[in-house]
Amino acid sequence: MLLTRKFLLILLTMFTIIIFPAEGLSSEEMAPESSVRVDRHDFPTLYLAEPELQGDAVWMVEARLAELGYEIEPNGIYNEAACDAVKIFQIANNLKADGKVTREVWGKLINEDADELCLTQPEGQPKIRIEIDLVKHTLTVFSDNQPIKKFPVGTGQSATPSPLGEWKIVQKSTKIGGPYGTRWMRLSVPWGTYGIHGTNQPGSIGWSSSHGCIRMRNKDVEALYPLIPIGTPVKIMKSGQIIPEYFKTRTLQEKSYGQDVVYLQSRLKEKGIMFDNVDGRYGIMTELAVKYYQKWHGLNPTGKADTETYRSLGLIK
Repeated sequence: MLLTRKFLLILLTMFTIIIFPAEGLSSEEMAPESSVRVDRHDFPTLYLAEPELQGDAVWMVEARLAELGYEIEPNGIYNEAACDAVKIFQIANNLKADGKVTREVWGKLINEDADELCLTQPEGQPKIRIEIDLVKHTLTVFSDNQPIKKFPVGTGQSATPSPLGEWKIVQKSTKIGGPYGTRWMRLSVPWGTYGIHGTNQPGSIGWSSSHGCIRMRNKDVEALYPLIPIGTPVKIMKSGQIIPEYFKTRTLQEKSYGQDVVYLQSRLKEKGIMFDNVDGRYGIMTELAVKYYQKWHGLNPTGKADTETYRSLGLIK
């Protein structure tokens, strides 16, 4: 009889714990942790984590792996399946097979080496180019300098701005999906995976609401896609200009890259010294242009852009 009472007491205690959990534990504390979003385009490091990483950056990796023939169904979550596919990709590319998407893995994944190639449009065909105005939220297509199409677009937020500069289309895909919509055209921006693409958020078009990419309605990007060959120039501006809202005064030299390099190149081009593209890459042509400017303005011609050079160019006071 005593054993029966003890057994009933144990059952009652367990029932009470299940139905009435201990005080101090809110529903949020009892619920599983939500995933961590990674929507940036600046080659963020991705890895297995708890809670799991998810977002636009993860979708991009998964979609690219699927396009390259790896067995993975994009879902925007960096789970075991995604990690395993990355490991196989790393092995195939002679990289450390740890399942982490590092800057080096990103470069191989998007075939970054192709960005350095001289991409030109076929001879004998109309010269197609794109101009994007971030203030007006418009994308205009030109053929032999005549505007032929104009579309509304969504652009980057202030915290994740779209990259100003003169870029080229270096990759196209119809197999992207998810937050990138039905079409994808990657730009030659050296510090991230920025592009022109569709969206699953059509209400964001006409606003500064993206993480840096140029969003279009799916029907619009589908109309644009066949008009744009690989190598098409894309100029992204604010009211027709490439000007800095602020300027970081780090020393720039060969192999530097970033939005500040774009601003430097743009100012040199305004002064008739820079003749190459304003592409954010501090290469030999940019170094020569800086040396030339420094020589003719009484500065030490090092080819490195420093505080004195910025002040002379009017980039800082």
